[in-house]
Amino acid sequence: QEEKIFAGKVLRLHVCTMEGAEWLEEVPEDTTVEKLKERCLKHCVPGSLEDPKTVTHHKLIHATSEKVLTDTKTVLEENIQDRDVLLLVKKRAPALLPKMADVVAEEKRKQEQKAPDKDAILKATANLPARSVDRTVSHHNMRDFQTELRKILVSLIEVAQKLLALNPDAVELFKKANAMLDEDEEDRVDEIALRQLTEMGFPESRAVKALRLNHMSVTQAMEWLIEHADDPAVDAPLPGQPPAEAPAEGAASSAEAAAGASSEEGGEEAKDELTEIFKKIRRKREFRPDPRAVIALMEMGFDEKEVVDALRVNNNQQNAACEWLLGDRKPSPEDLDKGIDTNSPLFQAILENPVVQLGLTNPKTLLAFEDMLENPLNSTQWMNDPETGPVMLQISRIFQTLNRT
Repeated sequence: QEEKIFAGKVLRLHVCTMEGAEWLEEVPEDTTVEKLKERCLKHCVPGSLEDPKTVTHHKLIHATSEKVLTDTKTVLEENIQDRDVLLLVKKRAPALLPKMADVVAEEKRKQEQKAPDKDAILKATANLPARSVDRTVSHHNMRDFQTELRKILVSLIEVAQKLLALNPDAVELFKKANAMLDEDEEDRVDEIALRQLTEMGFPESRAVKALRLNHMSVTQAMEWLIEHADDPAVDAPLPGQPPAEAPAEGAASSAEAAAGASSEEGGEEAKDELTEIFKKIRRKREFRPDPRAVIALMEMGFDEKEVVDALRVNNNQQNAACEWLLGDRKPSPEDLDKGIDTNSPLFQAILENPVVQLGLTNPKTLLAFEDMLENPLNSTQWMNDPETGPVMLQISRIFQTLNRT
């Protein structure tokens, strides 16, 4: 009677198996999960309790919470309520341990795929001859390449001018090319950007200078204007740029020369007019130093003329120009106007190339050579051009081929 009085509450639980069997189990709430599991196994697997591993190979899962019940805990401790559903599931068999031969083979495969360490590299390359690349020599070779390419362009310009002078339509072709140069976008100022700055209250001339210094970026130009608002030299013209009247005078002199040439006879008249157009094109393609680089180098104490020369020699590269100014200053600016030896194998190989020969008869090729001569940073533009790109590619290939031999 005492046992009945103090016995725990009896719960009726609905138990199911994966095979589809189901039944009701009535157990006191102080029954352990392991005892409940044994009672369930008697229903679904008769005689299975003879094997002690059967109980450990099964588990009870609470269907609602999907929780695996712990064998040592009671039904009450697992918070199981009356009429709850439990699922009796057989545990998965543990994976078989790999064979020793398989382990060895896998380890060997990993070792073969592993990158070699420093000691292995040194051991494998111990018998190879030592080679070291001098960075100063590489830089010197690159500078020699740029200098040699410039000499090639100088000589090719002379050849192209002579070939084009024989073309009866050369004057008209170069007049059109000259008109194209008048629309050079580098000399333009973005009107929308300029209007934005002037509407903020900045003077127009100062805003133009700021935009040119900052590659037409309104944000950077505004920051520059604010930073240099109290600078006494803020309105000074950019260093290295010719005065505004220079092009007009050049154009006037070219016009006068062209007018004078028109009074001569037919062949001489066309020749003189073509010469003047060549001169006018070259004046328009004068070297334009990077204003920021000029200012930075002048702040170091160098004179403006020598700074412009340094940037011209070193293709507008500020660091290289600084090294040139502090070093032996070779090559000199005068060396840049010298052409290549016309009897050299390199120049003969370039002239014998059919693509180069055809390109030299195109006025656009001459314009490209002139532009790259004075503004090397524009080389990419001409390399990507469908007319001048193949010519530049052949010149580069011939140079690299002969330079390796």
